[in-house]
Formats: sequence, C-alpha cells, structure tokens
Amino acid sequence: MRLRVEHKTHYTYNEPVPYALQQVRLRPKSRPGQTIVDWDIEVRGGQVQVSFEDEHANSVDLVSFTPGETQIEIVCRGTVDVDDHNGVVGPQGGYVPLWLFQRSTALTSMGPQLETLVASAPTQGSPLDVLHALSAHILAAVPYSTDQAESDLTAEDVLSAGHGVCQDHAHVFITAARALGYPARYVSGYLMMNDRIEQDATHAWAEAHVPELGWVGFDVSNGISPDARYIRVATALDYRGAAPISGLRFGTAGEAMSVALQVQQQ
Repeated sequence: MRLRVEHKTHYTYNEPVPYALQQVRLRPKSRPGQTIVDWDIEVRGGQVQVSFEDEHANSVDLVSFTPGETQIEIVCRGTVDVDDHNGVVGPQGGYVPLWLFQRSTALTSMGPQLETLVASAPTQGSPLDVLHALSAHILAAVPYSTDQAESDLTAEDVLSAGHGVCQDHAHVFITAARALGYPARYVSGYLMMNDRIEQDATHAWAEAHVPELGWVGFDVSNGISPDARYIRVATALDYRGAAPISGLRFGTAGEAMSVALQVQQQ
C-alpha cells in the first residue's frame, strides 16, 4: 500500500524566543516492510542544523529557532510504500544490544498494579499467543479514552487512571512484556485511519522481541498487529526516546502548539 503523509506542527509564542533547539524524529527510514519513496522536512522560522542517527538508528534532525522568532512551523511531507507482514519487523538492528530492551525506565517501571496485571494475564500457548493475549488483557483493564492527554504518565499511573491513549497502552504493554521476559520497545509513527484523513496526532504502539521472529508489533489501542496502514518512524525504550519533537528553549515565553496531520492512501 502506498501512503501519503502531510504533517504540520506549528508553535506560537507570546514573546520572542532568544534561543531554542528541537530534536525532530519525523523522518522515517526504509526498513523491513516499508520503503520511503520520498520524504521532505521544511522548517519555517528556524533551520536544520545537523541530521544524525541516534542510538536506536532513528533519523534525527536538530532544529534551531531563528533568534527572536515568535512562530516556528515544521512541515513533513512524504510517500511511503508499506507491506503487510502481520506486524513482524524482524531481527534487532541499531546500535544497542537486545538485552537493553529489558531495562525499565521512569515511564515503564513496575508497580503493585502492574504486578497484579501481569500475574492475571493469560500465559498459555506460544509466545505470540501470550503477547496477543496480554494486549487484549491490557485493553480490557485500560480502555482507550482521549480524556487523558498527559505525555508523562508512567505505566503505573495509567493503571491508576483506568483509561489511556495509544502512548499509555504502549507503556503498559512494554512494562508487562519485559516482566514476562520479552525485550520490548516503544514505536512512534503514522496510522492511516479507515474513517478519516485528518488527524490530531501521530500514533504509537509497542514491539516485543519474539524468539525466531524478531521484533513484532502490537497496537493495544486497536487490538491488532500493525499492517500496511502503519508507518514506523522511531523506536526507543519509551516515549521520551522516540518523541516526534522534543527540545529546550531559553526565556519565559508562553507556548501554544497546533498540529495538522493527513494520512491517506495514494
């Protein structure tokens, strides 16, 4: 399937910003199951200072603001060919060892509620059976809801809230999968929805490393493994390492952000 993406992120400040840098992880790479036909990033109100690969082999653009600007916009446009591999990505690549993906982070640390969730999760069948059952078990315990919009909830916080978005489901799945002995990681990317072209945000899901298959994706929020509607952009131990845009700025200016995103079949 050939997918076309147009993604605009616009920041507005109530006073000039003297200095700011952003790490932008919005440039997908050709990987197993997807081929980048074309992709371009345009920055208005700033410039790309350098582009590099991080420790997870994600493409990163380091963007600086033009001093004194009150607006900056990052526009991504591209076309990607995606194959349906039933969520199977394959062997570990990048620059870090597989065992690192069993290490917890601040957002994926075990707590009492997660221990209870893992203890009550089905464990019969093959590793794939166990992980698909875990995904369904998490969605039953934490229904999808856009009422939660905080980006820094831990997996334990998500269970306390009792509902969450795709990012929250990914963190709970990653934490639980690691507790069951599977290396797991966070994935940020794009999803073509069947009922709309315009979207409010990028998508997120999780991957677990399964013996003999390698990395396999699990989208808890939608109850499936990623298919030809999904574009993988960045992976990391959790959201903080794969966030589409993160950075720092000097000054006390108030910030407002808006996102315009279209994902459609070409």
